[in-house]
Amino acid sequence: MIVWLNGASGAGKTTTAHELLDLLPGSTLYDPELLGPGLRSMLPPDRAADDVRELRSWRRLLADGAAALLTEVPGPLITPVSLLRQDHRDEIFGALAARRIPVCHVLLHCDGTTLRARAASRAPEAEQSGASSTRWPGQWAAYEAALPWLTADAHTVDTAGRTPADIAALVAEAVGKGAGLPGIVQTPEPSAETLAAGVLLFDEDDRVLLVDPTYKPGWEFPGGIVEHGEPPARAGMREVAEELGIELAAVPRLLLVDWEQPKPPGFGGLRLLFDGGLLPAPRAAEVLLPAAELRGWRFATESEAAGLLPPVRHRRLTWALRARERGTTLNLEGGVPVGV
Repeated sequence: MIVWLNGASGAGKTTTAHELLDLLPGSTLYDPELLGPGLRSMLPPDRAADDVRELRSWRRLLADGAAALLTEVPGPLITPVSLLRQDHRDEIFGALAARRIPVCHVLLHCDGTTLRARAASRAPEAEQSGASSTRWPGQWAAYEAALPWLTADAHTVDTAGRTPADIAALVAEAVGKGAGLPGIVQTPEPSAETLAAGVLLFDEDDRVLLVDPTYKPGWEFPGGIVEHGEPPARAGMREVAEELGIELAAVPRLLLVDWEQPKPPGFGGLRLLFDGGLLPAPRAAEVLLPAAELRGWRFATESEAAGLLPPVRHRRLTWALRARERGTTLNLEGGVPVGV
């Protein structure tokens, strides 16, 4: 297990982590920010980032490092790191879940006035170490923007007026009760090329239904990996039933086949998109999501989908919509039609 101590700068994550070491038997401090300097030294200057959280390699190493460390120590690992972007949270926690490492997500919350005072008291030390106290307003704004999803996802402990020992005691109690465990679906990473089937469902305004996974960044189409011996269209129907609680009456029509090139660490494979047809408002009202896998759904126009889907999936959607308009099926390689 990982006990992830989240919060704004100055909330007391590091001091609480050290206190927790005495309260959680077998615990080890795991600071993935230590991976940052090594990565920066190896990356070309134009690829390095001021914030290690922006490095996809760092986010992947975090999960790999946790899995490796847990082969040496009993755990839990205590990780005091601010994580204020939900897409980063999805990527990291999803990768940990794929490795069967549960995360107890704890938010150490403190009001802005207290945090400002703490930042001011540390200003001389921060300036001496090269950090600037003038960054505090921006950090607080980012934290405030993240609070809606943070408080919904994590177990919150108010740190104002409490000592690190008091905070650690509250966190240890919460961990003992299983609080802050998001329960993300454990989706193992593929070990070879895969075949996946997605289904496009539309409302009366021809908007397409998208879902928001808890275990990876960006929105997605309903669908998933085709199981061994399973017809792809039937796999898409099964996934729609499992993810949305909607049973499709007929086998959907194939819109496109897209070959996704293997690119480490991914293995690529074939991606199929089917036309699931109209989902009327009364049936859409019956959508029931599996909480461990999906946190939300919505209908989106093609342009709105551009801001929700990762680029590769949006290109796939664009060509699927063109195929639907023309009543044809398209063959893509890396998102580009071939044989047309």
